[in-house]
Amino acid sequence: MPVLHNRVSNQELRARMLAESEPRTTASFYRYFTLSDPQGFRDELYRTLTALQVFGRIYIAAEGINAQISVPQSRFNAMREALYAAHPQLDGLRLNVALDDDGKSFWVLRMKVRPRIVADGIDDPTFNPANVGRYLKAEEVNALADDPQALFVDMRNHYEYEVGHFDQAIEIPSDTFREQLPMAVEMLQHDKDKKIVMYCTGGIRCEKASAWMRHNGFNNVYHVEGGIIEYARRAREQGLPLKFTGKNFVFDERLGERITPDIIAHCHQCGAPCDSHTNCRNQGCHLLFIQCPVCAEHYAGCCSVTCQEELSLPLSEQRARRAGRENGMKIFNKSRERLQMTLTGDDPAQE
Repeated sequence: MPVLHNRVSNQELRARMLAESEPRTTASFYRYFTLSDPQGFRDELYRTLTALQVFGRIYIAAEGINAQISVPQSRFNAMREALYAAHPQLDGLRLNVALDDDGKSFWVLRMKVRPRIVADGIDDPTFNPANVGRYLKAEEVNALADDPQALFVDMRNHYEYEVGHFDQAIEIPSDTFREQLPMAVEMLQHDKDKKIVMYCTGGIRCEKASAWMRHNGFNNVYHVEGGIIEYARRAREQGLPLKFTGKNFVFDERLGERITPDIIAHCHQCGAPCDSHTNCRNQGCHLLFIQCPVCAEHYAGCCSVTCQEELSLPLSEQRARRAGRENGMKIFNKSRERLQMTLTGDDPAQE
């Protein structure tokens, strides 16, 4: 029986990936469909993709599959055909190929069986996830972007919205999708007669969100087919103006892919124009935040003076300080009060 999980250290795997001579292609895909044996499906697909040297992060549940991967360019077609053959419901699956790709997005294949492929918090037995809104292609997206009766709703997290979004899009200010779903219903209660256009990175969240909105009495619900990735690709191919401004946040080593040259976010430490996310170098914090090159040098890649000082301590003392400490969501909180506490070293989350 072959090993069905990785046994090599992350450090070694990353070094192997960086030493590869053949370029890789980064892609994402998802599909909602019913799996009677998620674990068995996972194990068989793991064998297939491992043989093709696929890296990435794949979640499998009884409701379907959600994946972000990279594959050697010479094996991309073989990988696609293997996916099509893995289950009848995957035949013809759309693959969203990355727009701004250096091929260094993943260095190991991780496949997990989960209760849901997207944590949505929905426990209503009458909810039908197949009752989704209407798909929109790039040219239809642009037409609705110019329609005063249409509202674009961003179903991504606040730190994704911050660096790039559709013009005039409504932000649902939350760190989790499960919190956003009821918030979206509440925020849009007085707009049920308008056209509601939902979007996300690759389509998986906005597809389910469109079904949830319809379940809650919204009738004119749309969602962007393939999310931001597919929209930008098709718009460029067709020579259409881009209605999405800035950078598209992605959940891999790149942390973002450029859609337009506009920089609409700011460094969380000095306020200079910047849309480059990073993780605090202090492994006891690892906060996700935006940091400009000047602050990266000034704070040694850390999010605060406290973390910078802690990083300079011997490893044994760093570990002692971290013991039992809560770090919360490990995502930057946009409030100015929290920012000021972080910069002065008085942030209680750092103590």
